[in-house]
Amino acid sequence: MSQLRIVFMGTGEIGVPSLRALVAAGHEVVAVYTQPDRPAGRDMKLRPSPVKLAAQQLGLPVLQPERIRHAAEVEQLKAFQPDLAIVVAYGQILPKSVLETPRHGCWNIHASLLPRHRGAAPIQAVILAGDAQSGVTIMQMDEGLDTGPILIQEAFDLHRHETGGSLHDRLGEQAPGLLMRAVAEFQAGTLQPTPQDSALSTYAPKLSRENGRIDWTLSAVEIDRQIRAFTPWPGAFTAIDQGGQPVVLKIHRSALARKLRGEPGTVLKADRRGILVAAGEGGILLLQVQAPGGKRLAAHQYLLGHPLPVGSRLG
Repeated sequence: MSQLRIVFMGTGEIGVPSLRALVAAGHEVVAVYTQPDRPAGRDMKLRPSPVKLAAQQLGLPVLQPERIRHAAEVEQLKAFQPDLAIVVAYGQILPKSVLETPRHGCWNIHASLLPRHRGAAPIQAVILAGDAQSGVTIMQMDEGLDTGPILIQEAFDLHRHETGGSLHDRLGEQAPGLLMRAVAEFQAGTLQPTPQDSALSTYAPKLSRENGRIDWTLSAVEIDRQIRAFTPWPGAFTAIDQGGQPVVLKIHRSALARKLRGEPGTVLKADRRGILVAAGEGGILLLQVQAPGGKRLAAHQYLLGHPLPVGSRLG
């Protein structure tokens, strides 16, 4: 069976295993498209994307257009004469001119069970919604937002303590095997696209840091989901009084305390177990926190330097 000429488009770490799998399977990855290097870290130095680093290690040509929709970039893409484009967490919307360039179009590796959680943040949305399952969908791209026909998908159960980070990694590990199955079925002529039922779709918009702000009037179950969904990005946080000044306290790990009552945001206990805070219904035990400019600490270690009286208010 002949190998495909493939253009790979991706930026985030989640796409790296799939890129490596395509190369290992012997397909000809003729180009890798990724976002331009961006400032990152405390020093704000330009950093290459994880996909760029992987492509360089594999000896693949890397292109980083600021806007792939520009006519010159589309002509460059056509020059590669790709059979197929594989897209995963690329970070740019592909116009019709790009979608139609590969001989067999563009496939997207999407990190949810479409049509549920279309959009930019499906990983966090799954946990926020309290879904029992997630998985990977490979779809034929069209001009809509994650609306194209489903080529193949595979589900798995979520863990009770699943975080955005752990789910991201599981999805990244699952994607290559599913992609290889889809490619094999495509080459065998047995791949059957299935239209999505848009009546069942939900939307997962792009996140900002402000999405991580905790509203203590929500139930403990909802806050627990928020903390887990937004670990590590964009991060859950609350305001706390420190020496008469409100500061941001990041929350990295917590536990549910369902059978509690108190004014939302009120500290009910602060001891070696952690910081127990009342929610709109039930409570949350903060287990690992981080003060501005500080390191992640177990909550009881944080309390050694920042005593928190019972009755203090967060938020």
